[in-house]
Order: sequence, then C-alpha cells, then structure tokens
Amino acid sequence: MINVAIIEDDRGIRSAIDAFLRLQNDIISAGAFGSVEEFLSSNGSAPDVLLLDVQLPGMSGIDGIRPIKEKFPGIQIMMLTVYHDADRIFSSLRAGANGYVLKSAPLTDIKQDILTLFSGGAPMSPQIARKVTEYFSQSSGMPMPESLTAREKDVVHALVDGLSYKMVSDRLGISMETTRFHIRNIYEKLHVHSKAELITKVLKSR
Repeated sequence: MINVAIIEDDRGIRSAIDAFLRLQNDIISAGAFGSVEEFLSSNGSAPDVLLLDVQLPGMSGIDGIRPIKEKFPGIQIMMLTVYHDADRIFSSLRAGANGYVLKSAPLTDIKQDILTLFSGGAPMSPQIARKVTEYFSQSSGMPMPESLTAREKDVVHALVDGLSYKMVSDRLGISMETTRFHIRNIYEKLHVHSKAELITKVLKSR
C-alpha cells in the first residue's frame, strides 16, 4: 500500500483527489492539506508520495519542497499544478521535485503517475515533457555529468531531443545494439531508470 498526502489550496480539487484515492485498493490517504505550513505542523506518519500544488497561500509549493524533504527525507514529491511554464517546471525539479503533472490530467492518470513515482520513476505530463525537451533542444551546450563518455553525451542529447532508440541510432550512425549498450551504461552511471528520470537528473546538474 502507498501512503499518499495532498497539499492543495482549492478545496474542491483537494476533496476530489482525496476521495478518488480513498477508493483505490493500493493507496492509503495520508491526509489532505491546504498549505505547506499545515502539512509540516501535522503529526502524522511520513507519506510515501506527496501531491504538491505549486501556487499556495503562505509558502509556495516550490519553496516548500526543501523543508518537506528535510522533515521526511524519503518522501517522493509530485508537483500537481495548472502551470506548465518553463521557470516553474525547472525551479520545482531543481528544488527536489520527483515528478510534475498537470491538474487537468484524468484522475486515473494521476494514480498511474503515483504508482510510477513510488516504483522509482519520474512521471511528467506529456505537455511538461515537451517543455523540457524544447528547453534542452535549445541548449546544445548544456553541461553533462563528467562520468559520461563523449558518445554517451551524444546519446543523452538525442534522447532529450525526443528521439526514439531507432532515431538515435540513425542520427549517430550506430547500431541499435550499440545504442542500447550506451543507454544501459548511461542509466547505470546516473542511477536512473527512465528517460524522464534522465532529463530530471541532467537538469539538476545545471
């Protein structure tokens, strides 16, 4: 069972998500809160996953990430918001958010994102992933972790440009087997398991 808490100042949205989660067999509601301050002052046990709104009264969701993680080091935070501008996305990820999805997503999708996050993934709504990809596409000189070889860095650039494995192979003039070999090495070196996690990891290294 996954313990999930919500911080959302809109009572209607907060109640709707909380009610939906309470109907799930594999999720336990760890509480629904209207602000970061209310959540931090609660005496409940640490949630596994926190759905955190960006724009909140008092401390913003982005500013709340660090104190929340200081109190609950193992918590996984998924930003749940109507905002999909680059500044908020990157500020959230740099502050330590583990995923970023839009409130407009169906509740069933949000549940799947919770499961993905809990299992070690880094969920992003398609619109958010597109924003991140566009940003990286315009930043060809972005810094890369020094542990990567030159060819592995080429592969990372291709992946964040939104290319499939086949397209990566074609761009770099290498076989699919070699592409998969490089991707396995990249994931192992950066301790990630998905493209979304890779994007987040590279972004945080900036």
